[in-house]
Amino acid sequence: MLRLVGAVCAGVIAWFVIVTILNLPLRFGWHDYGAVEKAMTFTLPMMVARLLISGISSLASGAIAARIDNGKWAALVAGVILLLMFLPIHYSIWDKFPAWYHLTFLASLPILSWLGGRFVQRRSMAA
Repeated sequence: MLRLVGAVCAGVIAWFVIVTILNLPLRFGWHDYGAVEKAMTFTLPMMVARLLISGISSLASGAIAARIDNGKWAALVAGVILLLMFLPIHYSIWDKFPAWYHLTFLASLPILSWLGGRFVQRRSMAA
């Protein structure tokens, strides 16, 4: 049980670290993005870039959690916890983004975390 809790915590923390690192090139390398980030008035390409960064972070988060937990439940649990953390935030900013953006982001958290965990699990089975 302690391993599961540690793996879930590592997965959630990893998501935030990875998404922050991946967002830096957008913020500082894409002038238009940096200019609208605080106001959250993103263009379609900017929203897609944000979703890609979140997706990569979710896959990596799930892989990290599964690696620690030996591919059991940690990846999915970490994704569900991320979903629960972001639900109130996205509810409060619902009017700033189209519904498809919110639904894609929120659904991707547990799904891609789980897939990242499955990838690690399959690789360990093959080895």
